[in-house]
Amino acid sequence: MSEVTPAKRKEKCENCTKQCNKKNEDGIAPVQEKHEANGEVSEGSQLLLSACLSCDGCVSEEESLKIGQQNLEEINRVLALNKRCDVAEHKVIVVSLCPQSLPFFAVKFDLDIAEATRKLCGFLKSLGVQYVFDTTVAAGFSILESQREFVQRYRRRHHDSQAMPMFTSSCPGWVRYAERVLGSLVTPHICTARSPQQIMGCLVKDYISQQQKLSAGKVFHVVLAPCFDKKLEAVREEFYSSLLDSPDVDCVLTSAEVYHMMERREVSAAELDSVPLDHVLGEVGDTGPVRYEGRTSEGFLEHVFKHAAKELFGLDVHQITYRTLRNRDFQEVTLERDGETLLQFAAVYGFRNIQTLVQRIRKGRVPYQLVEVLSCPGGCLSGRGQAEGDGGGRPDKALVQQMEEAYISLPITLPEVNPALHTLYQDWLEGQDSAQAVAALRTRYRDLSHATTPHMQW
Repeated sequence: MSEVTPAKRKEKCENCTKQCNKKNEDGIAPVQEKHEANGEVSEGSQLLLSACLSCDGCVSEEESLKIGQQNLEEINRVLALNKRCDVAEHKVIVVSLCPQSLPFFAVKFDLDIAEATRKLCGFLKSLGVQYVFDTTVAAGFSILESQREFVQRYRRRHHDSQAMPMFTSSCPGWVRYAERVLGSLVTPHICTARSPQQIMGCLVKDYISQQQKLSAGKVFHVVLAPCFDKKLEAVREEFYSSLLDSPDVDCVLTSAEVYHMMERREVSAAELDSVPLDHVLGEVGDTGPVRYEGRTSEGFLEHVFKHAAKELFGLDVHQITYRTLRNRDFQEVTLERDGETLLQFAAVYGFRNIQTLVQRIRKGRVPYQLVEVLSCPGGCLSGRGQAEGDGGGRPDKALVQQMEEAYISLPITLPEVNPALHTLYQDWLEGQDSAQAVAALRTRYRDLSHATTPHMQW
């Protein structure tokens, strides 16, 4: 978000929904109810709505200042400070890589994803980064907590009107829109599991810092992500630990920002050392990057679906079949037994489809128990921090296709069988239901639809 220039900003309608009170700079009329028909949003309305999640009109001045520090200059400042100051004053720099960012570097380096990851790790360590992790363990925590919460919500659905449907919470663009525009219509339904980014923040600043005998303030934690909205997530006030007096994530850089850093330094992949990722538990060996099930994101829908089928109905689901509805970014999955529909989930990607979903919610026509919601069409691989074409605005379709091919080549793992997660639940969090687990792995989302935030241009 923060890297879009003011010139580009003026090209946007900024009239994203009828609930938004901003005026359009180009004179386009606000979205009216007449644009809606049969619970769906017409093409004219969609064009206005499509830029909402990348508009900065609801960003406060304080948030703007914090996001302004989420850039290459900030990490360069810390790197330079480490070179100048006494060793005792050094910051230990930790970088966490989102799995959806790795295909971008595989395409740019023209390497397989495992070797591209090692080259990226080599580049980061050549700068002075001490540890490079991926966020797979954190995503595993988020999936397991989402599974547990869904089962709990399902079992209380008959006496809790806000239990169903459950909306996923890993996409900060969707969460912000839900809080700021939809309010209480949606916020009680958002899963309380933290996103992988923010769980990784807790893991680095709490557990890993303790293991290295460091205070949280001595660690500078950077997340490499495919999406600009992750910068905004990192500065949410609930993700600042008052106990540790430190943010969980100090800086978010997009894939494109790091690649531009390499270009400015005139570094090519061929001249970089191949360095394996570090392991959260300190294991030795190069296991290489892996992914969870799912199309182009963390696979919350698939993991929760299979878990719920087994836990609630005793059914083993080995393969999930998606049924395309409006387009490839609005699909549903159904569990049936003897002609009876037991579960009905949906994957809704992109703001146009989100608007269709919202209209159905308002009309009480949502048959789903869970909806995986992502603001970017195509999912996280299409995040604007890595998929945007040279002309700006629209994704580079060829690049996205190449990234999808690279991503699905990753080996699939299951969080339920990850021994690191079981170890961390016990050694770090003292059990799944402990107060420590709730504090580190869960959060709450608020109705901010009545909050007045001045329109900011930055």
